[in-house]
Amino acid sequence: MSADLRTRYLGLELRNPVVPSASTLSSRIDNLKRMQDAGAAAIVMQSLFEEQIEHEQIEIHRVLEHATESFPEALSFFPELEDYNTGPDAYLRHLEQTKRELEVPVIGSLNGTSRGGWVRYARLIQDAGADALELNVYVVASDPEVTSADVEAQYLDLVSAVRASVSIPLAVKIGPFFSSMANMARRLVEAGADGLVLFNRFYQPDIDLETLEVDPTLHLSSSEECLLPLRWIAILRGRVQASLAATTGVHRWEDAVKLILAGADVTMMASALFRNGPEHVASVLAGIERWLDEREYASVEQAKGSVSQANVADPMAYARSNYMQMIVSYTSPYDWRQSPAEPRA
Repeated sequence: MSADLRTRYLGLELRNPVVPSASTLSSRIDNLKRMQDAGAAAIVMQSLFEEQIEHEQIEIHRVLEHATESFPEALSFFPELEDYNTGPDAYLRHLEQTKRELEVPVIGSLNGTSRGGWVRYARLIQDAGADALELNVYVVASDPEVTSADVEAQYLDLVSAVRASVSIPLAVKIGPFFSSMANMARRLVEAGADGLVLFNRFYQPDIDLETLEVDPTLHLSSSEECLLPLRWIAILRGRVQASLAATTGVHRWEDAVKLILAGADVTMMASALFRNGPEHVASVLAGIERWLDEREYASVEQAKGSVSQANVADPMAYARSNYMQMIVSYTSPYDWRQSPAEPRA
């Protein structure tokens, strides 16, 4: 008998632990159906960005005002601003259609900039039928006057405000750059998060040497990047009363299995699907099932967290103890401890 792949995430019963994360792949219904048919247990929608909504509204205002100043007859020509599709309407209609046409749970994703925006759009996503909501929090603390305590308070206030405004399950996708990640995770859960998505991937700008302009180049992730969420999920498993989702670096079935063993309830991927297509979900699931069967695990639940910090013989292996061991044991051909190669004849 094959292993039972079912898992629970944000209180939702899922058929397996593989979930496509928020990306532009979800902007098309055919892609969503292909991912579902390949076995995806749920879908995280592409993020709704508050800045994009505000930009569209500002541009429409600018066009209307410029035109009416130039051509007096335009006062009666242009319709009211409310007739324009400047708000989140297109996103919400797409979400509603996705809910109608898919059988798996649909998780909305929101990336806001203002407290009021987060709350308002969170309610709209809930009203559109989302089964859960993921807050995609992307904050680059670049102001020297803003302290780490200020940043943390901003996160906690956001989660608390959204939690008070919606009733659907709430996940928070965050970056790893907190001075005390474990403490911040616990406080986010206390503020109302039902789940944590580890980690948001902070894209790094480049410089174009020809134009001397900042180049917003997107680099897809690699499997090596899953080691960061693996460590923190292993540390947090059993220490926070919340679902744990692993994202960033999930490309192969091996990555997913490791993260499940560390304690992830679900593993989320996007870059792997961009590279290999929506059907890649099926190959990842097949690998997970095969590995569990070969090692006689009855279910994902049995494997989940079995190699977390709380369950390994050396808990400090996830902390500092392996740091010195790795540093002092690594060698290269240029290491002074290595004997020089014999000269060739």
